[in-house]
Amino acid sequence: MHKTGEKAAWEQIRGLGGEVSRMTGIAFEAGAFKFRSLGMDFFIRPGDETIEAADQGGGAFLSRFSYFFNHLALWWLVYSKGIPLAGRLVRPEGLPGGGAFFRGSHTLPLEGLAGRYGSDGEGFIERAKALGATGPDGQGGKAKAGPADYSAVLAPAPGLPVHILLWLRDEEFPARAEVLFSSSTGVILPLDVIWCAAMLCLLPML
Repeated sequence: MHKTGEKAAWEQIRGLGGEVSRMTGIAFEAGAFKFRSLGMDFFIRPGDETIEAADQGGGAFLSRFSYFFNHLALWWLVYSKGIPLAGRLVRPEGLPGGGAFFRGSHTLPLEGLAGRYGSDGEGFIERAKALGATGPDGQGGKAKAGPADYSAVLAPAPGLPVHILLWLRDEEFPARAEVLFSSSTGVILPLDVIWCAAMLCLLPML
């Protein structure tokens, strides 16, 4: 059964010891795991239960977005097996149990994203690139395949792609946005951790 909370995650990380690096491929040096998220590096130190930002822009992720970042980063160290995610892309609601989970207080702020960038696809891409995004062309940009007008792929954890799609508003339809995960994500991560990954990608975009 999946335990929740940072304290439980720290305990499990210490209990796994060297298995964490072997399973995740994340380096452990000088008492810290070097964790890359959204184009920035962080140092996770199990010994004193601290997380430090190596990059200037990482401060907001340890303050304003700390709940989502800490929850994702710590549980990723516990659950990730270093296996590339595969399968078709699905909305979070399409993951096992996701239909019931991603509602109410766990509803993702996709309407806010669409409202902000519904007439500004280039602004969407510029902000996504500032968060280390790539896209269909490897850089992040106008979609080359699929139905969206613009798309970007963010990596809130090493090897965890989060696809964000944007449809611009026009005379017939309002703007809309979607977030997609590889279907195998639900096999590796609990839904609350997946929710944190999505929120960590979406909130800095707003």
